[in-house]
Amino acid sequence: MKLFKIDRDKKKSYSGFTLIEMLIVLFIIAVLVLIFVPNLSSQKEEITKQGNEALTKVVHSQVELFLMNGETDALNYENLVKLKYLTQDQSDKAQKSEIKLQGE
Repeated sequence: MKLFKIDRDKKKSYSGFTLIEMLIVLFIIAVLVLIFVPNLSSQKEEITKQGNEALTKVVHSQVELFLMNGETDALNYENLVKLKYLTQDQSDKAQKSEIKLQGE
């Protein structure tokens, strides 16, 4: 009969998180996301703005150099790339940003 006796003093101990604890953690993560996501998007806009300003300065300084060197070709993005005043990537981004060249 001893085999069938249930020992009520020995309870199984399960380790882990309760549903309430998991919900609290998810709530905290959601609040942190709500705080940081708008901040990241505003930082991205500021970085894009600063990048465009820097590109504008580069293009204008290269145009000045082009003119100071007395180049006889027409002043356009194609010739600035061809004569290696700008890279193709810089030219593409400047045209996309609608940066005007002096004299255009």
